[in-house]
Amino acid sequence: MGVYENQILPRLTNLICGIEPLRELRARVAGGLSGTVVEVGFGSGLNLPYLPAAVDVVLAVDPAVVGRRLAARRLAASPVTVEFVGLDGQDLPLADASADTALSTFTLCTIPEASHALAELRRVLRPGGTLHFLEHGLSPDPAVARWQHRLTPLQRRVFGGCHLDRPIDTLVASGGFEVVTLRNYYVRGPKPPGYIYEGVARRT
Repeated sequence: MGVYENQILPRLTNLICGIEPLRELRARVAGGLSGTVVEVGFGSGLNLPYLPAAVDVVLAVDPAVVGRRLAARRLAASPVTVEFVGLDGQDLPLADASADTALSTFTLCTIPEASHALAELRRVLRPGGTLHFLEHGLSPDPAVARWQHRLTPLQRRVFGGCHLDRPIDTLVASGGFEVVTLRNYYVRGPKPPGYIYEGVARRT
């Protein structure tokens, strides 16, 4: 990766994804996590302060090594053990059925082959294990969706492959999960990047 992708983008992502309005959402989506949690897109550890006491260990996956340095204070303050186990959500170096729950926040929009990542999450989750997700994606409003399609090529170049127009619930369901709960809404700000999919899906 170049200097922008390796050094600048992780810091930009830390700032944008760490804004105050998203903190309540992170706390809500982390609720119900327990045991061994595999987190794809660990980044700078923005979810660490919201993990419930039932979480024993987080198996962190993220390609941005710089994110680990940005996460240093959160790691030091967290009672949860974090093990960095891989760089690619599409190829998890974990045994089958080795995790109790999984977490993905603002990550499925960016992974090149999100379907591969979901297949890997399904593989490493125990039967009945749950995936908790908080993602932005395709809006049902045709006018907003048109802008999402138009802006996605630029978005991908600037934000490391991020898509504005992925139908997250469809992707999760087609990955072998049953969507148990789902909330859809816009966060404050421009609508194209702000349509949210927040939910929990069970491994089938």
